[in-house]
Amino acid sequence: MFNTPCILFAGGKSSRMGQDKSLLPFGGFATLTEYQYSKLTQIFQDVYISTKNPAKFSFSATFLIDLSEFENIYAPSAGFITAFKKLQTEKIFVLSVDTPFVQKETITKLLTVDTTRVDATVAKTPLGVQTMCGVYHRTLLEKFIHMQKEQNYKLQSVLKDTKVCYVNFDDEKLFLNLNHLHEYQEALNLLNS
Repeated sequence: MFNTPCILFAGGKSSRMGQDKSLLPFGGFATLTEYQYSKLTQIFQDVYISTKNPAKFSFSATFLIDLSEFENIYAPSAGFITAFKKLQTEKIFVLSVDTPFVQKETITKLLTVDTTRVDATVAKTPLGVQTMCGVYHRTLLEKFIHMQKEQNYKLQSVLKDTKVCYVNFDDEKLFLNLNHLHEYQEALNLLNS
């Protein structure tokens, strides 16, 4: 088991899905969040669910509630800042709740490749960088704070002009992102096939 804290991001607005995707049933679990949490607790010693409202979940877990200053900000940067300020750790592993096919092998590869010589170690596929699957170091905290002040909520921005190790993966399905209802349906079909 890895001792790097894992942060499962489950606090987004889910505006494209039209309903809270973190609460959609998945893989025999009542919610996608519980499915992901169950999987991640087999890999990491400490798993935290980043959210604004832990009361919406009906299972027992460790929640990382966004700092009050981010009450109305639904951006990953709020979760990153909260994690680094609340957890006294040099690095965190992050995963978005809506990427249920990221496997232990993928996570292990990212954590194994990561070194203190970089600010982040992030998954990359032929279609692009998977910003919400990787290791982020405390060295980026000031950059996240600056982004927040500038109201720049694009996670790609934090990786510009920093030392990033990109780890290539060929299988796009690993990172299938459930933003829309048809992608959720596709994921259910993949799971059942």
